[in-house]
Amino acid sequence: MSKKNWPLWEVFIRSKQGLNHKHVGSLHATDEQMAIENARDVYTRRMEGVSIWVVESKHIHASSPTEQSELFEPANDKVYRHPTFYDIPDEIGHM
Repeated sequence: MSKKNWPLWEVFIRSKQGLNHKHVGSLHATDEQMAIENARDVYTRRMEGVSIWVVESKHIHASSPTEQSELFEPANDKVYRHPTFYDIPDEIGHM
């Protein structure tokens, strides 16, 4: 396999302070093990990561901004999800 044909991998790192993985970038590698090792070398130089996820880019499917209305408009019909219908006693203070 030539270097031109190496698949693209998306890299997610969980930091010591974080509870979730965050996308930090992309890299090319021949397989998942090489992707993890390269991600460690490139994205965790200062020992800030505790976990690395790599996902081959072709396996990530995302919505398009043009689909925004179909995906997110139904949430406007669920007004009960907004806290405007609840009375909060004055003793509670800031919430």
